[in-house]
Amino acid sequence: MKGLMVSALNSGSGKTLFTAGLIRLFKNNGLSVLPAKTGPDYIDTQYHTLAAGEMAQNLDMHLQGKDGMKKSLGINKKNYLIVEGAMGYYDGIYNTYKNSSYEIAKELNIDTILIYSPKGEMFSLIPKLKGFVDFSDKRIKGIVLNKTSKAIHDLIKPKIEEYVGIKVLGHIEEQNEFEIKSRHLGLFQSGEVKNCDLIIDMMAQKIKSNIDVEYISNLFKDVDYMEDMALEKRNIDVVVMKDVAFSFYYRENLNLLEKTCNVYYVSPLRDERIPKCNFLYIGGGYPEVFKHELSINKKMLNSIKNHANNNGFIYAECGGFMYLCDEIDGEKMVGVFKGKSLMTDKLQNFGYNNFELKDEFLIGDKGDKFSAHEFHRSVVEIEDNRYIKINKTMGNREWQCGYRYKNTFALYPHISFLGNFEAFNKMLDKIEGRTKT
Repeated sequence: MKGLMVSALNSGSGKTLFTAGLIRLFKNNGLSVLPAKTGPDYIDTQYHTLAAGEMAQNLDMHLQGKDGMKKSLGINKKNYLIVEGAMGYYDGIYNTYKNSSYEIAKELNIDTILIYSPKGEMFSLIPKLKGFVDFSDKRIKGIVLNKTSKAIHDLIKPKIEEYVGIKVLGHIEEQNEFEIKSRHLGLFQSGEVKNCDLIIDMMAQKIKSNIDVEYISNLFKDVDYMEDMALEKRNIDVVVMKDVAFSFYYRENLNLLEKTCNVYYVSPLRDERIPKCNFLYIGGGYPEVFKHELSINKKMLNSIKNHANNNGFIYAECGGFMYLCDEIDGEKMVGVFKGKSLMTDKLQNFGYNNFELKDEFLIGDKGDKFSAHEFHRSVVEIEDNRYIKINKTMGNREWQCGYRYKNTFALYPHISFLGNFEAFNKMLDKIEGRTKT
């Protein structure tokens, strides 16, 4: 597998759409591409998934560990890896570059092209870019001027190449048709953007016409990854709730389930009920956006509640947890947990955390520890036991979460099963009846 990263000085540079266009261009040229995004983001990966026709992979050393990150690339690997870096290239956990796109590029041994959008500056961008490039240990190998006119490109390109010592690969002009709007968790999901596939095609054509694609192609180098894992097949039927309301899943979590269990995908918006199964997995998403549509699908709500009441196993993260409450902002939901989920106007918990189980939970036993991530504006009002205690990574803040009803387990934090692989096996052991819950 050969890989390359696309990054920027900061968020808002347009690197998501550029990366999607580059992925589509490679795919259109008949190449086998695995799209990826550094960090825990679920939304940008949807654009890359659409561009490649292949579910995008998150790369995150906090959630997956270094080995877990490399193993994620060995599951259903492709010939080429195109990675979008999160935020700015050096932005990591807290005020460090730990787990930044830069550190991940170093760990995978891949180089980077930089997306830059000049704003209200001319020669002043030179020292900024030079410091950025020099700090990269020669890992940044080219610059694309995005949202930039041809006149500005022609004016500053020779100065960048003279003083920064790096090749400018071309420019993409700013156009309204390339704009993708945002909401409280980032960009709108690709499935909610009209003509998203066409927008990606248009960007691919712009890259083909305006960017030195041959130079980019020569930057790809062998990725330091680990081969596929040997996994034990389980006698477990799994249903995953997946549609535009619940789309926040890590690729490796689904890959591991697909390689060990019998997995079926169901839409809580379109399907009437869940099929008979041993285990129901409900990920995160935007249930608050689709709360009315979810609430009127009474047959689905009842089938999930019956599964929970009959001691069926359920694991729900973030949006899935909200869905299992009595209601979301006044709209009736499943009602496994007696309480409300309410949206607020600010982030409640945001970023990396670590948590420890206070008692036995589906994914582990008392005292087991996990690396995780949260990003949500909602709160829940539930008067019940909380099974996990959480602390902010590289911070002092602590809080509690995690609820249980019979064999239903729900929590706000998201985890990667590769970074918490013992938890994955403990979970399957309990579902399969090898250990008691």
